[in-house]
Amino acid sequence: MEGLKNNMGKQRTYRHEYKFLIDEKDKTELYYRLKNLIPLDPNAGEEGRYWIRSVYFDDYRNSCFYQNEDGINERAKYRIRIYNVSDERIRLERKSKKNGMTCKESAALTRQQCDMLLQGMPLPLDTPQAQQYPEVLKQFLVLMMSRGMRAKTIVEYERIPFVYPSGNVRITIDRNITSSLETARFFEKDNLRYPVLEAGQQLLEVKFDEYFPTFIRDHLEIGKLQRTSFSKYYLGRKYTHAHAGGRLR
Repeated sequence: MEGLKNNMGKQRTYRHEYKFLIDEKDKTELYYRLKNLIPLDPNAGEEGRYWIRSVYFDDYRNSCFYQNEDGINERAKYRIRIYNVSDERIRLERKSKKNGMTCKESAALTRQQCDMLLQGMPLPLDTPQAQQYPEVLKQFLVLMMSRGMRAKTIVEYERIPFVYPSGNVRITIDRNITSSLETARFFEKDNLRYPVLEAGQQLLEVKFDEYFPTFIRDHLEIGKLQRTSFSKYYLGRKYTHAHAGGRLR
């Protein structure tokens, strides 16, 4: 499996990630195929779905945005993610991409820490508590201070998640993808949001380590679908600014 050492010498594990734009008919067919094939993520609850909300950060040069636009092979972006518009579970995540594969590292945040980061206030690194910060959080704080990393765009969507342990397979269907510039209202339910996709369009994501079981691949028939390099952050920020009639800030 492909890996890359981070600054602490630890090996990063990269995964395959395939994305496909689908319509409502595809979604319905795929949902029932998967439902009878592999289990739903237990975190999805009784309804079999949950809402994801992420606020993405970028530096003073909008490097993450333009690296995505230019298709830079090796890049990373930072986000803070919550579920069902609740502060019960808050995580800072760094998603890295290299040679078409992805790696996600994360660190838990308190509500107070999250509020500070959303306001553009780096957590102090010269305290005893800071020595216990996960490396991904330390590196993010350095970027906040050195490159002006700040909250830029909120992306929100409804996710239907399926999981299969062999191969660490995760298949998700993301619906109602929207974005918002109102980053200060990250924990509010009624922030102003704009659609990222055309009506009826949804996103299928297939993620796995080295092994993708043949019986799942055959039932998905993903060879008939058109693969895309869809980036929720890039498109969300691009379309939100277009709706708002402004330039990247």
